[in-house]
Amino acid sequence: MKPKHIMIAAVFRLVALPFAAMAQVPVYLDSSADIETRVEDALSRMTLEEKIAMVHAQSKFSSPGVPRLGIPEVWMSDGPHGVRAETLWDEWKAAGWTNDACTAFPCLECLAATWNPSLAQEYGKALGEEARYRGKTVILGPGVNIVRTPLCGRNHEYMGEDPLLAGTLAAEYIRGVQSCGVAACAKHFALNNQEARRHSYNAVVSDAALHELYLPAFRTAVRDGGVWAMMGAYNKYGNEHCCHNGLLVRAILKDGWGFDGVFVSDWGGTHDTQQAVRDGLDIEFGTHTDGLSSGERNAYDDYFLARPYLELIRCGAIGTEELDDKVRRVLRLIFRTTMAPDRPWGSFGSKAHSDVARRVAEEGFVLLKNDGNILPLSAGRLRRILVVGWNAQLKTAWGGGSAELKARYEVTPLDALRRHPSLTDVNVEYEPGYIWNRPELADSLRRAAVSKAASADVVLFFGGLLKWDGKDGEGIDRKLYNLPYGQDKLISELAAANPRTVVTMVAASAVAMPWNAGVPAILYAWYGGSEAGNAVASILLGDKSPSGRLPFTIYRKLDDCGAHFLDAYNSDSDVADYREGRLVGYRWMDATGRKALYPFGYGLGYTEFRYGHVGVSSATLSASELEEGAAVDIDVEIVNAGARDGMETVQAYLSEPDAAPLRWLKGRSGAPDCGDAVPCKELKAFAKLHIPAGGRSTARLKLDKSAFEHYSPATGGYSITPGRYILSIARSSEDIRHTCIIHIKQ
Repeated sequence: MKPKHIMIAAVFRLVALPFAAMAQVPVYLDSSADIETRVEDALSRMTLEEKIAMVHAQSKFSSPGVPRLGIPEVWMSDGPHGVRAETLWDEWKAAGWTNDACTAFPCLECLAATWNPSLAQEYGKALGEEARYRGKTVILGPGVNIVRTPLCGRNHEYMGEDPLLAGTLAAEYIRGVQSCGVAACAKHFALNNQEARRHSYNAVVSDAALHELYLPAFRTAVRDGGVWAMMGAYNKYGNEHCCHNGLLVRAILKDGWGFDGVFVSDWGGTHDTQQAVRDGLDIEFGTHTDGLSSGERNAYDDYFLARPYLELIRCGAIGTEELDDKVRRVLRLIFRTTMAPDRPWGSFGSKAHSDVARRVAEEGFVLLKNDGNILPLSAGRLRRILVVGWNAQLKTAWGGGSAELKARYEVTPLDALRRHPSLTDVNVEYEPGYIWNRPELADSLRRAAVSKAASADVVLFFGGLLKWDGKDGEGIDRKLYNLPYGQDKLISELAAANPRTVVTMVAASAVAMPWNAGVPAILYAWYGGSEAGNAVASILLGDKSPSGRLPFTIYRKLDDCGAHFLDAYNSDSDVADYREGRLVGYRWMDATGRKALYPFGYGLGYTEFRYGHVGVSSATLSASELEEGAAVDIDVEIVNAGARDGMETVQAYLSEPDAAPLRWLKGRSGAPDCGDAVPCKELKAFAKLHIPAGGRSTARLKLDKSAFEHYSPATGGYSITPGRYILSIARSSEDIRHTCIIHIKQ
């Protein structure tokens, strides 16, 4: 038997060993150390070759870590509406996994239409949980490019025509995603407002429009959302590609806004090694295996930020300062995500995520018209419903390019109506009316649908666009503002045959509605994700009251859009001349005295809201007080005077001191550049309230210094413009309920 003291000593050694081992743990692996300390320690241990490896792709959706140091790879997934299905290592072909079917969330235009920041955070959190479960480091979303034209094929990935609305919801989306230990990646920075010639067009835009319209949502994503990644755009600005644009990336994003995350190229958006090194690109990804044209063995080593970069350093042509900055950013991303000590577990395809998808759809669907209160439908009075339209049975998660999803399930409107418990005794018939790829059947399908319409108690038409066939999708813009496949004629004939025809649009961009006057009800239902059909049914049948508001203007005709009126959109040109300046969407309509078919911020419900007292904390402030943190607090009393619970979105607009309608702009001929024109009014705050039937609530809005700031090209910064402002409290950009004057002194 060993002496007692020897046994004690042995035990002591066994206990002490882990502590000794812990003392030797490298700083970068010490989760208790702050991230910057860990970053510097890891960087100091890396070889030149290891650093170079981290700044370019190793597969379609991953970049290397440092295996020798136990630093993991970075894995990305397309977004922004769900986690993309897995692809092969270096091909776009599907990997064929059986466990990668995700929850399809509604498109971002639908999220924007909710006007609900808290719901945007729930959306982001649910998406982040799914990305975390699938082992992703970065989800490539949200998209925050401004909707400049309704023809842009990628509008469904963006959040409307107003930077305040887009930025506010994007920041909450980002917070939700990143709470799961997954990085959000705001995109596409910047001026990616069309898909036509997206790899080559050069955006020509005034400084005022750039800084006050096209950049603010990205700035909000950085400063308020704390986004950990940003993706460049394919197009050019100042004749330099946006993925390595010195002014945009280095001067504005990083130096100006203090962005400390990773700047990622769009796939195949890198064109020059030295520009990429100098002007802020951190990780290069590519469309083709070699980033140029075709696949080769070890082709990822031929990327612009791979072997060519390494050779420039080795020959002494450039130093390593820029490389170290890039690697620091990548390491910071990894320590914030994969190597974070408190990274939560994810979940995938859960009922909770389906519930979020449904609530976003229900809150985002916009009721545009409801003459005679035809909606909600009274199921007890119905015996026969005729459902018409190819989109009624169409699953829309797939298609769209990068936004394509492999949905675990998707409920179509037709399925949901046939299964709805209130319609068990109702005959729900279906006629396609059209088929997108069968034009030879157009006449016969239309006649068959119209012939059955007259005898139906109600006709429910489901039409709109597709996320393919050049309608709503990546890489191509729409050619026409009207609905495709003969839908306009079909709707008109259905309405003539049955005046109780309800139109539901499945689309994410504005469309012409020449049949608007002939139908009593119109619902805009976007691409609604996995729960789209159930959400549509709940709105049409009154289980939920619609509360969505338009995030963009629906023009009467395409020529009412400033970019098109001024011939400033040309899909065949490599120059995109933003001649309308800041006058995009409702700003253009105000400036030119036009009336929208349905204006920005518009939407109906199933109850009536009345606007009561408006209180303003101070009608006079100085610029210095605002600079020091003062603000104008606004209280708006809202009463639900109807018999149903509902949600109301209160909007606050400011008219600028120097704003004036462009009375001189009478016709297209000789129309000048509007780059310096001041918008008549702009959205500055909003709030969404849930108010029970007969109840009242108060919307509390705040206007801080940002509401009164303007960009000054002379100083390269923002300053407060003194003057007399008109504050408008509104239900939409055209429905003003209250105005008052606010004076900003010097």
